[in-house]
Amino acid sequence: MVALKRSEMRLIDEIFEMGGGYVLDFSNRSFAEFFEDEFGIDIYSGKYDARGTSKANHLRSLIELEDGYFVGQVLRKLWAYRGDMRGPQHIGTQEDMRDQEKLFGLIQKIEAGTRAPVTTSLSGAAGILNLDTVSRDLQRALDSAKTDPEDAVTAACSTVESVCRSILVELGEPLPAKKDIKGLFNAVKKPLGLSPDRTDIDPQITDDVRKVLGGLATVIEGVGALRTHGGDAHGRERGYTRIDQRIASLAIHAASTAALFLIETWQRKFPSRELPRAVEE
Repeated sequence: MVALKRSEMRLIDEIFEMGGGYVLDFSNRSFAEFFEDEFGIDIYSGKYDARGTSKANHLRSLIELEDGYFVGQVLRKLWAYRGDMRGPQHIGTQEDMRDQEKLFGLIQKIEAGTRAPVTTSLSGAAGILNLDTVSRDLQRALDSAKTDPEDAVTAACSTVESVCRSILVELGEPLPAKKDIKGLFNAVKKPLGLSPDRTDIDPQITDDVRKVLGGLATVIEGVGALRTHGGDAHGRERGYTRIDQRIASLAIHAASTAALFLIETWQRKFPSRELPRAVEE
């Protein structure tokens, strides 16, 4: 269950235009279809009638009754719907960016009790920076860790790849010939100042930093290898059960740590520049 302050609920009310019992431009029918299609639930069931029968009250009841992870999913999907509803002319405006920062900050707080801290932090950073591909890959990994661990490993690897591609695109750097996780990470190391042989580090910690960066490269390479040998990117034969939930979770947390570090390094090195969505070839 999620307990929000009145000011936090007011923020959700304002962002999703919930005055008068409405939610954005949903009709009763489209509101029901949205929750059925996206989450497989009946938003008009008696479970969500505690506050009243309007669309806004059903949504408020859902927020109060469900766990933080699910509520975070709902708010993210509603935010994406709002963007589609308003159109590209509103995306990136000062008002839109302010609302996005406030909402995703609140989502990060809501989810904090139901996810490991690194995945919560990455999810929040990806949302604020409008990294839609990263958010989708991370969500896919988390959703399938238990039910489809092979797919979760593939999605975890894609999370890091999406961050690297976004950084390279923004910097105007060419994508490497080999666009796997290792090749993409190697391509972003120099522009982000992550090469282990850099000379501008305090001599007292130079060796320590080199070891950490070397370890990060090893972790990234390991996630990529696990995806190749145990994920589902290249198909699966009958009886394919090489990975369990424990290994999938390890890959997700390792990939999330690497991806978050790259995003935070980007923010520190280029504080005035926002990462774009990763482009498809």
